[in-house]
Amino acid sequence: MASGGTLPRDATRTETVTGVVVVAHGGQSSSTEPTNALQPAVVRMIPVAAAVRHALRGSGAVVLRPRFRVRGWNGAQASPAADLHEMLDGIAADFGAVPVVLIGHSMGARAAIRAAGHPAVSAVAGLAPWLPLGEPADQLAGRRVLLAHGTADTITRPAETWAFVRRARQVTTVTAIEVRDGDHPMLRRARLWHAIAAEFARSAIAPRTASAASTGDVAAAVTVTAGDEARTLL
Repeated sequence: MASGGTLPRDATRTETVTGVVVVAHGGQSSSTEPTNALQPAVVRMIPVAAAVRHALRGSGAVVLRPRFRVRGWNGAQASPAADLHEMLDGIAADFGAVPVVLIGHSMGARAAIRAAGHPAVSAVAGLAPWLPLGEPADQLAGRRVLLAHGTADTITRPAETWAFVRRARQVTTVTAIEVRDGDHPMLRRARLWHAIAAEFARSAIAPRTASAASTGDVAAAVTVTAGDEARTLL
């Protein structure tokens, strides 16, 4: 897995790192073409990671923005999920039992959800996720989960996300946020998308720090875990 973000020079021992956030980019349903740093899906995660880093400043947490080896999910290979599992093994080996939060967009959200069963993961968020019918949810047991989807997304299907929310709520608590007029690249209302990611990471890793990256509405929305059909519209 290629790195889109680097660790601080002293971030080699658990006493210097209080948590890790991994921000995962999107891709395609099928492609073995290698990723590169200039692809739009990869670049789109730069401001997301920056917002998370800002929200966690002073907390001792590390934010990583890795790059998948190839652009596609590739059926049963689930290529990006395998990449995340490998990365999570490395994080656990380097930092021990610190909380790890996965935040993914589109295909990266599917990879994050799939990889959330790794024992290092404590929380996972999917932004405009690609969660086709039948995507497994049992691996989310014991994890904190947030899924946010825009009403104007024409690439991945909000209805499939809300169906996944219902299944996931059978095994864990899930926050569901509907972004009014939100599109798939998260360019419309970009600040809101960034705030959702940042506040989720902050509340999962450094809940005692003050929220500086979101409004009161966002801070409240990421804590709602009501069951059944409930979701928050922002």
